Amino acid sequence: MGNKRSRKQVRLSRALGIALTPKAQRYFDRRPYGPGEHGRARRRSESDYAIRLKEKQRLRAQYNIREAQMHRLFEEARRIKGMTGDNLIMLLESRLDALVLRSGFARSMPQARQTVVHRHVLVDGKPVDRPSYRVKPGQVIQICPKSQTKDPFIVAAAGSHRDVLPDVPSYLDVNLEQLQATYVRLPERDEIPVVCDLQMVVEHYSR
Repeated sequence: MGNKRSRKQVRLSRALGIALTPKAQRYFDRRPYGPGEHGRARRRSESDYAIRLKEKQRLRAQYNIREAQMHRLFEEARRIKGMTGDNLIMLLESRLDALVLRSGFARSMPQARQTVVHRHVLVDGKPVDRPSYRVKPGQVIQICPKSQTKDPFIVAAAGSHRDVLPDVPSYLDVNLEQLQATYVRLPERDEIPVVCDLQMVVEHYSR
């Protein structure tokens, strides 16, 4: 089952042109072109709609969320004062699974989601099993002490995921050895390690 999911992530990564997992990145390093027998061929120019759709799919895939969730967050972002695109990615980045990944407690977004669902994560000392849980500035995220003795978290505490993850963003204060992180403040767009043209996403949903 795990291998099937991994292959699906690699295919999706190649279709979207971004590496969604470390395994996908290794495939990109070996085959830096699109999927299929015509992957090396020059691609036809895409329509404006296709470009906007692809950017939306890229953003959704990087956070590993369903379309319905994405659409609800967009509607919420549109109601908040400020730039809709910046609001949207701020809401996405405040999800518990996203912050587990940024903290280095998991190696990929699917793994971060699984870590939360299996009740390995505490927020302010209380177990939370919803990847979509919105963490507020000042709250503390920690791997449950009982879980810290399990192999995946021993590996994480040793910093072994840092070779495939971006640097810890400044809106997180992370103590990796204790598998604990504080969400210090809301992030700015240029601090979030996500590949996406947010304006295209906004235009897609606003059409």
